[in-house]
Amino acid sequence: MDRIFILKGLDCPHCSAEIETDVRKLSGVSYSSVNLIKQTLTVKTDEKYSGDIFADVTRIVHSHEPDVEVTENEEKSEDTEKSRGMTGRIVRLSAGAAIYIAGLVIANLAGVNKYAEAGILILSYIILGGDVVIKAIKNILKGRVFDENFLMTVSTIGAFVIGEYPEAVAVMLFYQIGELFQDMAVSRSRKSISDLMDIRPDSANVKRHGNIEAVSPETVKQGEIIVIKPGEKIPLDGIVAEGESMIDTRALTGESVPRSARKGDTVLSGCINQSGVLTVEVTKEFHDSTASKIIDLVENAASRKAPAENFITTFSRYYTPIVVIMALLLAIIPPLAFAGQWTDWIRRGFVFLVISCPCALVISIPLTFFGGIGRASGKGVLVKGSNYLEALNKIDTIVFDKTGTLTKGVFKVSEIISANGFGDDEIIEYAAKAESFSNHPIARSISDAYGKVVDNSVLSDYQEISGHGISVIEGEHKIIAGNEKLMNSFGIEFEPCEKVGTKVYVAVDKKYAGCIIISDEIKRDSKEAIMALKKLGINKTVMLTGDDERIATSVAEKVGVDECYANLLPDEKVLKLEQIHSGNVGKIAFVGDGINDAPVLARADVGIAMGGLGSDAAIEAADVVLMTDEVSKLIDAIKTAKATRRIVMQNIIFALGIKAVFLILGAFGIAGMWMAVFGDVGVMIIAVLNAMRILKK
Repeated sequence: MDRIFILKGLDCPHCSAEIETDVRKLSGVSYSSVNLIKQTLTVKTDEKYSGDIFADVTRIVHSHEPDVEVTENEEKSEDTEKSRGMTGRIVRLSAGAAIYIAGLVIANLAGVNKYAEAGILILSYIILGGDVVIKAIKNILKGRVFDENFLMTVSTIGAFVIGEYPEAVAVMLFYQIGELFQDMAVSRSRKSISDLMDIRPDSANVKRHGNIEAVSPETVKQGEIIVIKPGEKIPLDGIVAEGESMIDTRALTGESVPRSARKGDTVLSGCINQSGVLTVEVTKEFHDSTASKIIDLVENAASRKAPAENFITTFSRYYTPIVVIMALLLAIIPPLAFAGQWTDWIRRGFVFLVISCPCALVISIPLTFFGGIGRASGKGVLVKGSNYLEALNKIDTIVFDKTGTLTKGVFKVSEIISANGFGDDEIIEYAAKAESFSNHPIARSISDAYGKVVDNSVLSDYQEISGHGISVIEGEHKIIAGNEKLMNSFGIEFEPCEKVGTKVYVAVDKKYAGCIIISDEIKRDSKEAIMALKKLGINKTVMLTGDDERIATSVAEKVGVDECYANLLPDEKVLKLEQIHSGNVGKIAFVGDGINDAPVLARADVGIAMGGLGSDAAIEAADVVLMTDEVSKLIDAIKTAKATRRIVMQNIIFALGIKAVFLILGAFGIAGMWMAVFGDVGVMIIAVLNAMRILKK
């Protein structure tokens, strides 16, 4: 059974990871995942669970974050409420900092009583760190000792005990500033995601009983007619029945250039109608619409964590108690073994404690992945989890589908080759009559080339011969149209065409009339995208297609892929992908857009769907969705992944490197409390600010 809890006010990545882990430890709980974007906790329980899950979750959440409100309704905190909370914290920090500075000034005045100085600094400490001390005490009483609240409390109270009042307050002041930066970074990352959430429509103007009614989009059914005025969001996916306008697709695709929409065009929910009034026939209900699917994909992306995030969570769980024990040993063993001064070694122990806090890593790394997903969504690339964002860095080979991915998937008659006295117009007319009952893209391209309406009433004995073509009788004439196999099966003498493209041979009354060449146009950015991918470190590019080998080879040569495999059925594409995988060291990505691509997308290490016009099945099976049908969006996805990983590695190396140096200096008595403040809080602030760079577009 799935239960979803709202954790109102949760902003700490470290605490969210600990809550997730503790809930998962409950007997009978098979799964738990905190989504920091939505501030939700999803819990799956089985028949072994017999307790009150709400009470257990509330207890665990409050053991980490006492101020977080746990509910099971869908009410979210308002921006104004968050703003007031942030303002209150800033006021408290400012007041505490002002009193602290006053204490430092008074301490330097001649003749000031030392108790007055201590009193002022203790007051500023209570203002700044009272909540941290209370949290630490509550956690200790609940059996939770080793966390950042404990480290900050012990180290700062210890500094007071040994007489380093200013340093004690400074540690708490800068720790709270670091926490403020953390929450601001989370809010900014969340805003980058919530900007995308603005695509959710508020209402739909639907035509019912001759009137236009403003209703909730959830109540509109497939086939109903909606009216979209200039400036309004498109509430549901549909086909334009009347009107013409320019559509702003920026929220979905990241593209700033508007697209035109006219009668017969498909429009997607979440886009904005800019100019004319559009009348649209709804093709998908709200829960299946593009806007709903995108919102769901992005909101749930945070639940799929990258290996680096999981490692840091595990690392901090063991790291914190180890450094506390090391600090204790540092304070006790040297004075006992070497008869040193207890005060000096206790000071070193407290300095060691302050430096060792792992906040810089446990906060900055989830923030970086959090921001990376937000940055990708702003560019029209939806990544379903930080694990997939991380996997994009390790791709060695990219396998492409051909039709609709590297090519436009829009077939057009490119040439007509006539024979035996038939004219071009006659050939295309006979072919259009033969194909008039078919919805195949090839048939539609022939009908488009003919440009007239076929009178089906004069046609009879229609037969579609699987894998060959079509035969039909028009009046006294028998028309057949199809491939070479069809011509051979009817015993028709013809001249095979050697030109590249899909060939439709036409014969009338067993007399060969000619051949129609149909071509699929290559996308304008396919060749440049392949070249750019190789510059980004992709070692091999492959194309798989069910099309003819000559056509496949021609497309492969034009776009620059390294290998191509043709005449493949959907299951054969999966087998071919597995063959490529068996000889590969790195990860393999597959890029496709059709329903028949869903099995291959699911089998690849990273499945990438062309989302703009791609099928729902492909989008569901994929790990990454490109919201336009441009292959070049893949470059944005990989660049974002590389930028995210680069910042993560910078923070890991920087934080661990600085802490290692300062821990050694602290152990030898070279680093004092002020250096410890930088080694902990300073490093955390720098790491958080570095993590926020990923949000720059």
